Amino acid sequence: MALYSEKVMDHFRNPRNVGVIEDADGVGEVGNAKCGDIMKMYLKIDNDIITDVKFETFGCGSAIASSSMATELIKGKPVSEAMALTNKAVAEALDGLPDYKMHCSVLAEEAIRSALKDYERKQRGEDVPEEKQHDEDKDENRFCCCTTDTAGE
Repeated sequence: MALYSEKVMDHFRNPRNVGVIEDADGVGEVGNAKCGDIMKMYLKIDNDIITDVKFETFGCGSAIASSSMATELIKGKPVSEAMALTNKAVAEALDGLPDYKMHCSVLAEEAIRSALKDYERKQRGEDVPEEKQHDEDKDENRFCCCTTDTAGE
């Protein structure tokens, strides 16, 4: 059995929505210094609908695939629906991720939420930057175990 599904490989080799939105309504960046995965999401929102979404990811193939799939899942959706996106939904849409790569789907969820929070702050006229560092100690159910040898990835 293959380590990665065809969907993971497709989104890694042909990622969707890569890039930057210069005049983004919301920007979120999360990362984990231990594993080196960094994700940045850019949102364009019109009448509470995500009309465009782009991402930049520095990380492994699972991180790129998770970012790509997450953008596909929220594009064209209302903000409330995007805010409800879970890492489990991202992983399921990719037909699964190995357990030791689930942190990549967590980062995708967190990057989207960070961008949506940035959008909401801007709507309220606030300029306070969002915490941008992924802190795996915040949620005991989410962990990063990517210190596992992944040289073959």
